[in-house]
Amino acid sequence: MMLFTGGAVVTMDPTVGDLARGDVLVDGDRIVAVGTDLTSHPGAATAEIVDTTDRIVAPGLVDTHRHAWQAQLRRSIPDVGDLGAYVTSTLGRIAPAYSPHDMYVGTRLAALTALDAGITTMLDFSHNSRTAAHSDAAVQALLDTGIRGVHASMGPHFGDWDRQWPADLGRLHTAYHGGGGGLVTLRLAALATDEIAGPRPAYGRELAAVARDLDIGVSIDAVFGAASSAAILRWADDGLLGPQVTLIHATGLSADAWRAIADTGTTVSLAPTSDAQIGLETAVPAVDEALAVGVRPGLSIDVEVALASDMFTQMRTLHTIQRMRAVNAAYGTDAVPERITTRDVLDFATRQGARTNGLGEVTGSLTPGRQADLIVVDAAAVNTMPLNDAVGTLVLGADARNIETVLVAGRVRKAAGELVGVDLAQLRAEVTASRDAILAAVGV
Repeated sequence: MMLFTGGAVVTMDPTVGDLARGDVLVDGDRIVAVGTDLTSHPGAATAEIVDTTDRIVAPGLVDTHRHAWQAQLRRSIPDVGDLGAYVTSTLGRIAPAYSPHDMYVGTRLAALTALDAGITTMLDFSHNSRTAAHSDAAVQALLDTGIRGVHASMGPHFGDWDRQWPADLGRLHTAYHGGGGGLVTLRLAALATDEIAGPRPAYGRELAAVARDLDIGVSIDAVFGAASSAAILRWADDGLLGPQVTLIHATGLSADAWRAIADTGTTVSLAPTSDAQIGLETAVPAVDEALAVGVRPGLSIDVEVALASDMFTQMRTLHTIQRMRAVNAAYGTDAVPERITTRDVLDFATRQGARTNGLGEVTGSLTPGRQADLIVVDAAAVNTMPLNDAVGTLVLGADARNIETVLVAGRVRKAAGELVGVDLAQLRAEVTASRDAILAAVGV
C-alpha cells in the first residue's frame, strides 16, 4: 500500500470533490480511499508513506490520439504549412522507410515522453502497420514502457505493405487485448473519408463490422468539413455511431453533423495545437461546437513531427483560443461571453479523455475503486509557487519538470522527477540511430 498524504488533492470526481489538504490511499493497482486524514484507515498502518506537502496529487492525464511511431522525427517539420504538406512528407515519403524496429523505437519514445509529462494513458493511432511485425513492435513498445496504452491499428496511407489490415486485428486482439495486466487495449483506427488514402481505411459498414465482431472501439481521424459531415450523417443513418466511436478533430462540421454526434453519444477528440498550428479545415478547435450540443471532448497531441508532446500545452492552447474567441465575439456588444474554465480543460484532459478512449470506468479520476493512475506535481517550484489554486496551477503553471511521481495501475513509472528504469543515454543512442537510418533510406 501507498499513502499519499498532506498535499492538495484534485480528484476530478464531482462526487468526491477536491481537498485543499488530503490523502490518497493506494492498494496494489487500485485507489482505496480519498479523504482529509486517512492515517486511521485500516490499510494505512502498513502503507508506504509518501509526503505530498506542497504538492498536488491529481489523476494521470489522458491522450486520446497520438501517432506515436513518428517520435524519432519529432519537430522535423516545425513550420509545416498544411495537412497536405504533412501527408506528403511524413506519410508519403518517410513512413514507407520504417522497419518494425523503427516502429518500436518511435512508439517507445512517445510513450516514455508521455509518462514523463504526466500522461498515464495514451491512444496510439498507429497508422503505419505495414506488416504484422510492425503492429507487434508498436504494441510491444507500449507493454515495455508500462503506460496504459490503447493500440489503434490502421494500415498505411501509401507505399508497399502486406494488406494484412484489418484482418490482422483478430490476431492482435487475441495476442494483446488486455495485455500487461490489462494495461493494453485495442481499437480499430480509420479515416473519415476516402479523400486522403482511398476507400480501404475509410470508416463504414465493413470496418464497423470488424470492430463489432471483436467488441472494440473505433477511432476515426481526419474528420474535417463538408465531406466528413456528410459521412457522419450516413453513419448515423446506418447505426454506425455511438459511445464506442471517437471522431478526431471534428473541425468545420455542419450543425446537422453535430446533432447526430450528440444524439448517438459519439465521443470527440480535439487536437488544439494541431488544428490551430497546422491549419486543419477552419483551424479552430471545435470546443464551442461540441459543448453547444452537450459533448465534452477529450484532448490529444497528434503529430510530434510538428507539435508539442505534452498535455499542458494542449490545455493552455484550448483554454486561450476559446476564451479569445468568446470575448472577441461579444466585443462591442452587451453580450456576456461564455468562457470555459481551467477546470473544464483539466476535465477534458482527464475524465473525458478516459471516456473517449473507452476507459471511463477504469481511469481518469481519483475515485475509490478505479485504477491508481495518478501524478504528484511539485507546487513549490519556481514556476508553481506559491500554491493558491490547485487546478489553476495544473493548467496554467505546471509543466513536465514539475511531475515528480507518476503511477500507472499503482506501479511507479516516474519517481523523484526521473523515469524509472530508463537508461537515457541508451535511449538517445537508439532513437538517433533509428532516425538516421530512416532518413538515409529516403535519401535525406
